Amino acid sequence: MSLEERIARADERGLAASGLACLDRCLPLLDGDEELLRPLWGSLADGSDWSAPLEKARGALLGLGGEEAAGGGEHAEAVRLVAHLLDTAPAERTAEAVRPWAESCSAVSLRVHRLLDPAAEGAPDPAGTEDPPPLVAAELRRQITVLELLEGHGKQGLRRALDVSGEGRRVLRAVVSRRARGNAESGV
Repeated sequence: MSLEERIARADERGLAASGLACLDRCLPLLDGDEELLRPLWGSLADGSDWSAPLEKARGALLGLGGEEAAGGGEHAEAVRLVAHLLDTAPAERTAEAVRPWAESCSAVSLRVHRLLDPAAEGAPDPAGTEDPPPLVAAELRRQITVLELLEGHGKQGLRRALDVSGEGRRVLRAVVSRRARGNAESGV
């Protein structure tokens, strides 16, 4: 089953977890503390309203990455895209409200990973191709895994989904760090 089909079948919790996991994996671009999204994950686990933790996360994260976003280039575009994900997260967590956001988060996260994938530099956007660059392929697998976990295990799948997200966040943090070192060494 494709990623799009899984998103189309997902319930409210699966959609919210999918979007939140995409945002969580992209946090290194905003230099955000990974603990800032924990209350949102907690609200998914206990079924509570997530609007207050969402506003708190927005307040804490939206100013981050500002210097990078103001610049040009692929990193700046990626930072702007991730900040937009947080800004557009719906306060109301219903399937109807969350589905478009989850779809957007999926597409943006794949785009961000493509922008930052060293193997994709200079290559055309691989959308629709069968062989995406490695960083993009790994992100696609993580997105599918999160949706499978929530579909197959419901609320109990959240812990594993959070682990999958943390793994992706560490990978992206390493990519961002490597790019920053490379830019510093080249004087960019």
